[in-house]
Amino acid sequence: MNFIYKKLMKLRERYIDTLGKLYEYSTAIYENNRLSRMVGSDMGYTYREFRKKCDEISASLSRYGIGAGDRVAILSQNMPNWTVAMFSLVPFGRVSVPILPDSSENEVTNILTHSGSKAIFVSRRLLPKLSEECMSRMVLVIDIETFEIIRRDDSSFTCDGRVRAPEADDIATIIYTSGTTGNAKGVMLSHRNLCANIIASFHAQKCNEKDVWLSILPMAHTYELSIGVLYPIFCGACVYYIQKPPTPTVLLAALKEVRPTIMLSVPLIIEKIYRNSVIPTIRRSRVLRWMKKNMPALLYRIIGMKLKSTFGGRLKFFGIGGSKLDIKVEEFLKKAKFPYAIGYGLTETAPLICNAGVKYTKPGSTGVAAYGVTVKLINTNPETGEGEIVAKGDNVMLGYYKDPARTRTVFTDDGWFRTNDLATVDDKGRYYIKGRLSNMILGPSGENIYPEEIENVINNMDEVNESIVLERDGRLVALVQFNDNIIDWNQEGEDQFFEKLEARKEAIMNYVNKHVNKFSKIKDVEVMKEPFEKTATQKIRRFKYNRPEKPAKKDGTSK
Repeated sequence: MNFIYKKLMKLRERYIDTLGKLYEYSTAIYENNRLSRMVGSDMGYTYREFRKKCDEISASLSRYGIGAGDRVAILSQNMPNWTVAMFSLVPFGRVSVPILPDSSENEVTNILTHSGSKAIFVSRRLLPKLSEECMSRMVLVIDIETFEIIRRDDSSFTCDGRVRAPEADDIATIIYTSGTTGNAKGVMLSHRNLCANIIASFHAQKCNEKDVWLSILPMAHTYELSIGVLYPIFCGACVYYIQKPPTPTVLLAALKEVRPTIMLSVPLIIEKIYRNSVIPTIRRSRVLRWMKKNMPALLYRIIGMKLKSTFGGRLKFFGIGGSKLDIKVEEFLKKAKFPYAIGYGLTETAPLICNAGVKYTKPGSTGVAAYGVTVKLINTNPETGEGEIVAKGDNVMLGYYKDPARTRTVFTDDGWFRTNDLATVDDKGRYYIKGRLSNMILGPSGENIYPEEIENVINNMDEVNESIVLERDGRLVALVQFNDNIIDWNQEGEDQFFEKLEARKEAIMNYVNKHVNKFSKIKDVEVMKEPFEKTATQKIRRFKYNRPEKPAKKDGTSK
């Protein structure tokens, strides 16, 4: 029986090389399964209902001349209808253009213009981000919550919106990413790219129709799209969505109701749980402090059981990706036997390049090459073993939309995709990310300084929420945001406030400079009053701060 099952799985892997085939397969095999549901509501679809609704909307798009090859945008918060919108497009040869819901009006306008999108699915909440100019250019503007037409261009009404089954190397989606560099680019991902990622996900973590996902990351981001939208469909599983932003209160209630087996997260979420809940709980309890000193293994096991219970008690896979996880937090998760896994990749690789499954994680490592992906280091420093990660595989993008020049810059002459990430690799093929090549600072004697390593030291200070380290005028400067209630900003400008702030800045400098090498010592600290601006995966947009600031105020803060 096991032999037959493995044979069937192999046949499924070979058969599904487009999202059209995924659609046909899953809606036939799992037609009675529930595909999606909104937490606290009956809103959602079975696979049969999903198929019927997607076919219906596709026919409507065709009547307005929107056919194979046409680009259609999706601008919405997470909901079951997001997946319906996506699959009213891609199985029929159309191209989806997902837009992150926190995009500005200007970013939305640029994406719609550059992509040449002819229609858009938009939620009522985000409709104000659609400028009048963009509205007037759209053949259709569709309310994603009801699928009613908000605006239509009747002059475009035609029966010529022909569709066709997509080929594996056709464009399935164009995802615009500015990453942390600020220079937006449209990543063209093919059907083969996304299906390769589905298969890689399956080999990293076997899931089935009994699994339950809880979605908390933006569906427009490649990480969530590939592993949180497409992979569950491949498995015949169900995904639950939260109607409100996942604040701690909302998330706890959702976890209690859904009791998920699978979740995807970014490091910031689990790091906050560790710093704001786990550490203070241990410190407040004399018994727990004693256990940490005398029976640490038992303590972490107890905390791990409590943490799994908080997540609903059924969790078997907690995927962490999008940026590097703090090694101290990871060491805690490992000791607590929390079922976390690590993934590494980029939008350009759909996204998986490396991964470490629940049983194979090693603190500090991003894992081994994902299934079907070939990974190596180039331009390796013989002394440190550090080199740039490059990758090859069916997961690697077609290129940047309308930008062949930029596309050429991210590939080597022999066709390897350059990640811009520096890493080392051990004898078991596990990669250890050092930092971004573009972030790396060259020291006065030619040494490589990785700001991310210094930031990890700063972020492990109790009072610190986040930080970034930059080079200014040949000096390393740390921009630091403290946790809430650490600084009373109502006293800003008073001498007492200035003295306390200077003392905190000096404490940071002293602590950091004791824990880093001589080349990585910081020379100044700037305190940020407002939170850092971030990407969808909660990485700080460095380019926003990587330039000379206005002269500092008397109190040394930066706004």
